[in-house]
Amino acid sequence: MLISLTLQNLALIDEKEISFDEKFNVITGETGAGKSLILDALSLCAGERADSGMVRHGCDEASVFGEFDVSGNQKVAAWFAEHDRTLDEPVLLIRRKISSQGRSKSWINGVPASISELKSLGAILVNIHSQHAGLELLKPQFVVEWLDEIGGFGELKQQSKLAFDSYQSLKKQAEQARSQSAQRADRMALLSAKIADIEPLLSVDFEQIEAEHDELCNLEQLMREALQAATLLDSDDDTPSVASLLSRAMRICDNHSTNKTFGECSQLLALAQEQIQEATAKLVNYADQQLPDEARLNELDTLLGLAHRLSGKYHTPIAELIADATNWQQELDMLNNLPDNDTLEAQVQTAYQAYLQAAEALDEARIAHAPDVCERLEARLLPLALPNARCEFAFNKKPEQQYNAQGTYEIALLFSANVGMPLQPLHKVASGGELSRIALVMQVMASGDGGARPTLVFDEVDVGISGGTAQVVGELLRTLGKHQQLLAITHQAQVAAAAHRHILVHKEHGEQTVSDMRIITGEEQIDELARMSGGVNITDATRAHVKSLLADIRHADELTANLPAEPSKQGRKAP
Repeated sequence: MLISLTLQNLALIDEKEISFDEKFNVITGETGAGKSLILDALSLCAGERADSGMVRHGCDEASVFGEFDVSGNQKVAAWFAEHDRTLDEPVLLIRRKISSQGRSKSWINGVPASISELKSLGAILVNIHSQHAGLELLKPQFVVEWLDEIGGFGELKQQSKLAFDSYQSLKKQAEQARSQSAQRADRMALLSAKIADIEPLLSVDFEQIEAEHDELCNLEQLMREALQAATLLDSDDDTPSVASLLSRAMRICDNHSTNKTFGECSQLLALAQEQIQEATAKLVNYADQQLPDEARLNELDTLLGLAHRLSGKYHTPIAELIADATNWQQELDMLNNLPDNDTLEAQVQTAYQAYLQAAEALDEARIAHAPDVCERLEARLLPLALPNARCEFAFNKKPEQQYNAQGTYEIALLFSANVGMPLQPLHKVASGGELSRIALVMQVMASGDGGARPTLVFDEVDVGISGGTAQVVGELLRTLGKHQQLLAITHQAQVAAAAHRHILVHKEHGEQTVSDMRIITGEEQIDELARMSGGVNITDATRAHVKSLLADIRHADELTANLPAEPSKQGRKAP
């Protein structure tokens, strides 16, 4: 719901903030006063194209600030989640700035936003029906969605969509499998060959193998040096060794063991003697072992040669090559586990039949319900200066390759406003005023209290009507306003009188002409409605007529307040 708009340096507006009622708001004023500026500002908040001509003469930039109440609006919450934005408060703030050079900047809750983001969010917040901008109901998708909403076919529609999405996903998978079957076989053969290549290396510790090979290649030299080291530690000849020198040092310390220092050193030397003896024994054993095992050495040579050859073949270090083998095996297992083409094709056919069943159920429900919807639409158009209006839904079977999540039929709403004239698609036969009135009735029929709805904006919905017809339009707008917020520009007093809030736009001529806007009530509202009814000269008769209009509106409200609510469409089953 739109709470307020703030306009700064926008066309004839200097600076103005205007607030809106949650129900039916009407905008009136003399021709050229600037009534459309409110719609322009709202359109900018909804991501419409900005023009440097919107900037007030003599100013560098213009800005628009829109405040929306989005409490309970799940579509807005979903939009924020989809765009990785945070919605902490139930109030949404949109700001748009336009420079005199034509550049535009946008913010959503203070965070910069692209025009595409603003446009997608704006489509959730606002629905503008303009005589000059092409009505939403001219779009085929709108007609289908409206019929589904009136009929309560949400569940059938969701089932059709899910079934179609599942079918499309399997179909794509099968097509990819068919096109890649040859490549898949080649890839599996390549992976198998790679794994077979390096399989001998997978069960060994390569670093340990390298260390063992290095030792065996140098074993004779190592044995000689082990014997030399053992001799230096302890020998039986007269050559001084570590053991003999240590023994002499121990005797000296033992002779003075009553001395604290000598006693401590004696203990330390005893420990050293044990470690030297242990080291000597290990070196002697190493020196006394047999010469290298040629068979083992050959085995290691073979493994190392294979490793270096494969490293060169795949241009990968040996350690990384062994790690790659794990990934190759996982990919091979995945390819082996993919269903074959025949299995996939059978799954596609099963999914297609499930989709057809869901789509046909939806189509049948639409076809069965369409005559009743048209009858109700014609009945509501009758008092709106369209006494000969006829409506009919046309269902044309699509070519099979064009079936989609929406069903198997092309659906169009046909219309004729005149006796003897054939029914044709709305956009070919309906005038702008007729389209506005049809859109209004369609919105009234779809209105209800189920969930948040966008703010509806009607630009001169009353074109081509007057008198009693205008009063009926006003009553319809007031009825619709009980379920969702409305803004309407009108020149008809009967329509304006039905509003819950009346906004007057007028020009003030000073050094520079400006447009002003304000909420009017009481006598000021009566004067404006009288001007709209009787022109420049406001008489007691026109004022009395206005007062009777307002009284009729209040009386109608009192009557409807005591009527039972209509049953909700939610959960309605298809006939």
